[in-house]
Amino acid sequence: MKISASSDPKSQEPRLYRHIADKILELIKEEKIQVGASLPSVRKLSARFNVRHHSLREALMALEMDGVLEVRRGSRVIVGHHRGDQPALSETGAEPFEVLASRLLIEPEIAAIAARVATASAIDAILNAVLEMELRHAGDTGNEHAERHFHVAIARATGNSALVGVIEYLWGQHGRLWGKLKEHFHTGEMRQQTLTDHRRVLEAIAAHDPAGARRVMRAHLKYVTRIFSRE
Repeated sequence: MKISASSDPKSQEPRLYRHIADKILELIKEEKIQVGASLPSVRKLSARFNVRHHSLREALMALEMDGVLEVRRGSRVIVGHHRGDQPALSETGAEPFEVLASRLLIEPEIAAIAARVATASAIDAILNAVLEMELRHAGDTGNEHAERHFHVAIARATGNSALVGVIEYLWGQHGRLWGKLKEHFHTGEMRQQTLTDHRRVLEAIAAHDPAGARRVMRAHLKYVTRIFSRE
């Protein structure tokens, strides 16, 4: 019997962050939390719903985009004026932390391969991407494009077009939730750390140091994940 993709039960299931968003809406309704009042902390909500911080973070960002919540600096979460029963957000692409987990699995190894086989011209392309990042580091949009060029350039340095396709696909999954996470957590300090990390990856690849390239890329992606999921 032929089964189409649309008949897969998992393809019909709401994403985890939507389930969590529903629970948050129920909490607001059941406890009669008023507009302008604070929700419990991220830590308390994670414990209450028995979910990881990063999944809760995605739900909070989705509800903020719907106007239900306002997430402020210091992780204070305020109930907003829009009180819809269901979140209206329809996100395309993978969930942000799914993308980060996939990148953490794949990109350190790509960096290690690049360090083994990169030609001089491939290293120059990575350098140009770093220089572009340093030039555009103050602007979110330009910086996002420059960072994508950097990671794609490393994949191209492997000489493996399939790996290039994988990186381009993963970066293409950055949807509106990713943008909202960056809005809250991508500070000037994080931009500077990202530039430093990318310089170190470049240096390891240029030195043909696979272990070093793998280590620095893994540390960088762990840093990004930690910043985006912190309280």
